[in-house]
Amino acid sequence: MLLASPIEPFDWKRIFLSDDAPALFLLEIAFRCIVTYLMVLGALRVTGRRGVRQLSIFELSIILALGSAAGDAMFYDDVPLLHVAVVFVLVSALYLIFNRLTEQYPRFSDWLEGAPILLIEEGEIKIEALKNQNLTQKELFGELRQHQVEHLGQVRRAYIEATGNVSIYFFETEDVRPGLPIWPERVQQTQQRVAEAGAHACACCGHVQTLPRGGTANCVVCHKDKWISACTSKRLA
Repeated sequence: MLLASPIEPFDWKRIFLSDDAPALFLLEIAFRCIVTYLMVLGALRVTGRRGVRQLSIFELSIILALGSAAGDAMFYDDVPLLHVAVVFVLVSALYLIFNRLTEQYPRFSDWLEGAPILLIEEGEIKIEALKNQNLTQKELFGELRQHQVEHLGQVRRAYIEATGNVSIYFFETEDVRPGLPIWPERVQQTQQRVAEAGAHACACCGHVQTLPRGGTANCVVCHKDKWISACTSKRLA
């Protein structure tokens, strides 16, 4: 049985240079980096400006494929640049073909990239839609707070787009209704038996019910029994 040669710690030649490749190979690596970098720029030009914004699932898969091909070609001596060029041409062509198909066939686009999903309607969370998107209430509230939302009564509709962004449509100021507050310190103030009479929002779905002082109830929408005092603040844009 042959034993592997022992490794000498802090062997600077081994650390900075390969025992299998001469020092001149560094120049080839530099050449490979230049060529593959130019191919990456060319591929991004094909995908257009949209390709460098928030990525869809399809666009992300393209970037990962090109990144793997480019990274390997930059410093592996056994990866021919011609092979990498074929990969770039085919992946870019696939992008253009699938882009054309998604424009002509909306159902194919929805299957490939995903369709917008309604998460909030009339100030109430669509619980099943939230679960199907593998989103938590905490994550949803974080997205809403970035749009200066204080409570769900300010939100008429909210969608999660194919890119993962959340689009929000607000009630007019005079139409804002009592809603579930989404500030972290308020979300933690749940109660089963309410301390004061008035409008209270279900801590799970945001449905608002009027409860008497000391009263308990199950939400008529999601049947949970945790409540938070509803907020009525108007939205300040």
